Amino acid sequence: MPHYPDALLQRAAKIRLVGFDVDGTLTDGRLHYASDGHETKSFHVQDGMGLVLLREAGIELALVSARISPLVAARGSELKIAHVHVGERSKLACMQRIAAGMGIGMDAVAFMGDDLPDLATLRAAGLAIAPANAHPWALAAAHWVAPRNGGEGAARDACDLILQAQGRLEGILAHGEHP
Repeated sequence: MPHYPDALLQRAAKIRLVGFDVDGTLTDGRLHYASDGHETKSFHVQDGMGLVLLREAGIELALVSARISPLVAARGSELKIAHVHVGERSKLACMQRIAAGMGIGMDAVAFMGDDLPDLATLRAAGLAIAPANAHPWALAAAHWVAPRNGGEGAARDACDLILQAQGRLEGILAHGEHP
């Protein structure tokens, strides 16, 4: 298991809600369009498993995208994520609304983002996370940078950090299969 600094583990131990930007975080950030104009996206299966493990551990999840994409809604539905928001002009306001509805402050919120539209949310989150290939502005705002790139397992790295900080990873590993 990776070794994390104590201050990072303390931040991650408080998290009750995790929000993820989509393009560049859960995907590699490339936009693919078919000849008929339909968009396609690739999601990493390990990221999906990490999100399921967080959800099953009782941590609320949110997908928050500035772009409008039915693919994001479909992926959120497949993973049983209650908070899927597309076309969000202010990701910070969206995350604040979800947190307020849960009765928690932003110190109990983690957010993973990779570029300018994510900066305000990263700066306000109790735990700000960026994928390794995030824009330098997002990297500077992050409390922790995942070792992998967006769309290549970075979200799973974030999920594993939070699960470890909350003492849940050992039980998952002992079970040895999807709960």
